[in-house]
Formats: sequence, C-alpha cells, structure tokens
Amino acid sequence: MSDRRRFVRIEFHARTELSQEPFIWPVKLLDVSLKGLLIEKPEPWLGNPEEPFIAVIHLSKEKEEAVRMKVRLRHDDHGHLGFVCEHIDLDSIAHLRRLVELNLADHDELERELAALIRI
Repeated sequence: MSDRRRFVRIEFHARTELSQEPFIWPVKLLDVSLKGLLIEKPEPWLGNPEEPFIAVIHLSKEKEEAVRMKVRLRHDDHGHLGFVCEHIDLDSIAHLRRLVELNLADHDELERELAALIRI
C-alpha cells in the first residue's frame, strides 16, 4: 500500500510557508497528513526537486504554535505539489497528531496511522 493511501489527508487551511535556500514561498495549503502535505504550486516556482524543503504550517495567529517539517517533493501535478515528510520534531508531531485527531471520527484509525508512521 502506498503512503498516499495509508495516511488520511485532512483538508486544512492555515498560513503556510515553504522554503529552500535562498527562497521562501508563502503557499496555499490544501491538505495535510501525518506523512506529508499538498499545496498549490507557487508562481514563480524555482524549487530544486533534488533538495529538501522546510514546510511551516502556522496553527494560530496569537501563539507561535506551528508544525515544522523537513519535506521532499514527491509529485508535481496540475498545479499542485505533494511533499513527503522526512523529519518532524516532537512538538510538531504532537500538534499534527492533535490536528488529525480532531478531524478523524475514528480513534482506531488514528492509532493505525500512528503505527504505520512509526514503521516507515
């Protein structure tokens, strides 16, 4: 089973930036999962698909709560860029887990996704 099918994608809208030295792009987040994210392709797009990116999803305006991930471009299709997470810190995974938990009606599904994430 592929990662795309194993992890439930949550439609989520939040201020998001994607960076790769020397560029920083404000991007439109379309969805997020425990293993990656999908964004609208920014214009102009000058990202190097061979190098990793840093994605930052800001969870609130008042606090500095954010999900920060080191990601790699998985696909570039029809104006959308899909990224797979290569590294995420413990605070970010806690925030992301809570976000997924709030959007999944099935607690068992969340546990299956977390177990799949650990096995990767």
